[in-house]
Amino acid sequence: MPAPERIPAGRLSAMESAAEPAAPLPGPARPQDPPAAAPEPAGTPSDALLAEGELTVRGRIEEASNAVLYCTVAYDGHSTACVYKPVAGERPLWDFPDGTLAQREVAAYEISRACGWDLIPPTVLRDGPYGTGMVQEWIDPPESSDEVPELLALVEDEEPGPGWKAVGLAQIGAGRTALLVHADHPRLRQLAVLDAVINNGDRKGGHLLPGADGQFFAIDHGVTFNAEDKLRTLLWGWAGEPLTDEALEVLRGLERELADGRPLAARLAELITDAETEALRARVAGLLHSGRHPEPSGEWPAIPWPPV
Repeated sequence: MPAPERIPAGRLSAMESAAEPAAPLPGPARPQDPPAAAPEPAGTPSDALLAEGELTVRGRIEEASNAVLYCTVAYDGHSTACVYKPVAGERPLWDFPDGTLAQREVAAYEISRACGWDLIPPTVLRDGPYGTGMVQEWIDPPESSDEVPELLALVEDEEPGPGWKAVGLAQIGAGRTALLVHADHPRLRQLAVLDAVINNGDRKGGHLLPGADGQFFAIDHGVTFNAEDKLRTLLWGWAGEPLTDEALEVLRGLERELADGRPLAARLAELITDAETEALRARVAGLLHSGRHPEPSGEWPAIPWPPV
């Protein structure tokens, strides 16, 4: 498959093992009006460790647009590496309420868990050295680059090769264009459905982290759950195609769990607004009604920039 450029090479994230010491965060060390505490973790061992363990900052990931701290968390003889994104380090966005990105990350994890797809690493909302923030389990990269799944690429062909889906043409400099493609991978297709459900406004290549055994995980879900259509993604290859039977079954179960009085609905009520919850229910109902992957609306840029 000839390609002038692969997207991206090696690990699919700008995050590297943090070597820089933690820098002062913008804003107060602890927010003046912290968001409502997240509900108790759903009970997985990772959730409990992340939520209750002692959080120690080891360094700062400088490439991130918001404050992202590399940490360890230890509790009852167990420890793990994690990422901590304090609300105090969030940059304001014109189309999202200030200080809400951490809650949206946790809400995305709750939806991923409810779908049973394990696409997002365990994520909780808790207090930390710089105040309330999102804490998410760190995903170690594979020991060998041979284990990294190839998920995105730019190719010189006019049509995608076997096992690939076309997204569209991309400018690659000097007046040249290439075809942006993504793998026709079942886990990637699950992620495309999840992104449509949570209305992900920023699904970039750098938000896919390879894990062990050829798996990968999705991160960075702060710009999700907007009540308006904000879907912006590199995973348009299935646009307009019928949803799989598995996806339809998952969506039917999710629709039941989003009903008033269900535990999932109660957890989301502490993380996103009532209007955003109603829009979430409407998106699930719309996907079930159409039975197809969504297509770009034309009212919002369909591809994130930069794509990686």
